[in-house]
Amino acid sequence: MIVKSKEAKRNSFYGVDFVVLSHGQKSMVTKMLYKSDDNVPYHKHPNEQSGYVLSGKYRMRFGEHDKVIGPGDSYTIPGDVEHSIEIIKAGEVLDFFTPPREDYL
Repeated sequence: MIVKSKEAKRNSFYGVDFVVLSHGQKSMVTKMLYKSDDNVPYHKHPNEQSGYVLSGKYRMRFGEHDKVIGPGDSYTIPGDVEHSIEIIKAGEVLDFFTPPREDYL
């Protein structure tokens, strides 16, 4: 699959805007567009989620982890684990999901 930037699907989750960059049968790549007033409360999904911070500053909480992360930092959240994200400074994060999140499509 090749997705041209102007053809990428835009969506929203808990008020956070994001773009589905690409997806296949077993994986999905999204770009989260966090605004300073966004808030992602504790939630969980069956998909494993890995992310890479492009810009901004965030507080990630899941399992025993409670850390502030910024550009160049990355993470992996196992499937079915509750997690939350506090936006400290607006920015963008690439998120990778396996399998793809059906609710994002």
